[in-house]
Amino acid sequence: MTPPFLTAAALDASALSHGFFGRVGGMSAGIYDSLNAGYGADDDPLNVTENQARIAQTLGAAHVVTNHQIHSTQVITVTADTDLSLRAKADGLVTNCSNIALGALHADCAPILFADIEAGVIGVCHAGWRGAVSGVTGATVDAMEKLGAKRARIIAAIGPCISGDNYEVGDEFKRMAISIDTLTELHFYNPPGGKAHFNLPDFLRARLIREGVGVDPMIPPCTYANPQDYFSYRYNTHQDIRDYGRNLSAIMLTN
Repeated sequence: MTPPFLTAAALDASALSHGFFGRVGGMSAGIYDSLNAGYGADDDPLNVTENQARIAQTLGAAHVVTNHQIHSTQVITVTADTDLSLRAKADGLVTNCSNIALGALHADCAPILFADIEAGVIGVCHAGWRGAVSGVTGATVDAMEKLGAKRARIIAAIGPCISGDNYEVGDEFKRMAISIDTLTELHFYNPPGGKAHFNLPDFLRARLIREGVGVDPMIPPCTYANPQDYFSYRYNTHQDIRDYGRNLSAIMLTN
């Protein structure tokens, strides 16, 4: 079965292959049903390997390179000499090499795909609230520029993640986020009688614009609100489910 996936119109180019994959189209079972792409879950690793292979095949890649994600601003540059079997502790990947698919795992955090098609440079990052507020997007753009990209030509597309309506947070979270980046204050809101909510995708869109790159207009689906389509850490937590699968979003230069 070819796993279904979403694409961003701004990244629809003959030089690129990309996709935002959800939980459908794999071979895992139970709470990992069915396209769990993360080895960090307590799933059978053979299932994860097969699920990642299905995603890679759909993109036309041999396999997908991912990081051991740590909610940081660390970005790895992938070259022809990079050992692709290693999963570095980082949250961003960039390359100017063709036929190497770069991927971000996510289950409420936001995957972001980047491309400067003219320069032939791509990137991907995993942006949870901490990485987003600390600047993982800017670090990814900086790393792309070192490979010859121009930020004015870079297009970024934000993939499926938790929406503001379902991202209730505490006061300490809000204080911490604002202390790191005051821009975050514009993206908190309180429903009547409720606690603060943080609109992660809107914050990321504003941050990317501030960093000087273009942003695809796609409104990303909410992982929490669509548990039949996407893995969601917070949804599972609220259902007293102990673990969760990971979605995978990826991008590759095809020539």
